[in-house]
Amino acid sequence: MRATVIYGPKDVRVEEVPDAAVQKPTDAVVRNVLACICGSDLWAYRGVAKREPGQRIGHEFLGVVEEVGADVTSVTVGDLVVAPFVWSDGTCEFCAEGLQTSCPHGGFWGSVGSDGGQGEAVRVPYADGTLVKLPKDARSDERLLTAMLALSDVMATGHHAALAAGARPGAPVAAVGDGAVGLCDVLAAKRLGAERIIALGRHEARTAIARRFGATDIVPQRGEEAVAAVRELTKGVGAHAVLEAVGTEESMRTAISVTRDGGSVGYVGVPHGGSAGVDIHQMFDRNVALRGGVAPARAYIPELLKDVLAGVIDPSPVFDMSVGLEGVPGGYAAMDDRTALKVRVTF
Repeated sequence: MRATVIYGPKDVRVEEVPDAAVQKPTDAVVRNVLACICGSDLWAYRGVAKREPGQRIGHEFLGVVEEVGADVTSVTVGDLVVAPFVWSDGTCEFCAEGLQTSCPHGGFWGSVGSDGGQGEAVRVPYADGTLVKLPKDARSDERLLTAMLALSDVMATGHHAALAAGARPGAPVAAVGDGAVGLCDVLAAKRLGAERIIALGRHEARTAIARRFGATDIVPQRGEEAVAAVRELTKGVGAHAVLEAVGTEESMRTAISVTRDGGSVGYVGVPHGGSAGVDIHQMFDRNVALRGGVAPARAYIPELLKDVLAGVIDPSPVFDMSVGLEGVPGGYAAMDDRTALKVRVTF
């Protein structure tokens, strides 16, 4: 089969790899219908996150179950399914608590020795604890399929940020970052009832999506200018709930600074700038809380899926470019130079 592998900075290739196959009774094989490229994949593409030459890559996919192990009971051959970006056993104490990302038997797609999501098929460990069934008739609805693909990571991650920060009715929200997760932060906050949502972003095509998702105000400035702009919009006090989706020192410093005294920052941007942006003294003095981390997407997909199917939310607009599998290297380049927001991969 064909799959995406990475050899080094800016060196992503589509190559022949061993076919995905059931290796354990708890495995399933999913034949992909859709996959995508994540902003966090770019850190490996840029050489910031290290990868072994020839390692698989990609962690978001949706497809049809092609084979199941003898112990798999929750899905059968022919089922349409979506996978969260981390597999988990579904039985440990962390899974029971809804923190599947801490499952001791779990792992990330594309880690050494595992299949990545950007391939023709994927071996899924612990299929019962990982895969979520989708309506089979959704296969004919391209927009709906694309919206459900977003549940594998970016929409679930935006939801995690909104929950962590305490987005709710009556509490102004600020979303830091205009990537796919940052836009889903806006959609998630709106879903939780926030009426005032300030989106921090400077790219007009992206902030247009933020408006569509529920942003009431756009702040294109950065750094101290952004802090001043948010303060002005909130009568000088800042936002109750701030959602950070970038992961740099500057973005975290901005997020903390625009938070109202007694408010919370929900951070989901993969850190790649150290922890210097966490001003513990400012947080202490102003009673600012910091919560978040890796989103347990498996815990959130069922409830978010209900709203996608009901038409309450539609995260599909974050995908603004589509490629076939052979076009994945070009998709990485497009996202790297910001000519694409999020690239969908079709099979």
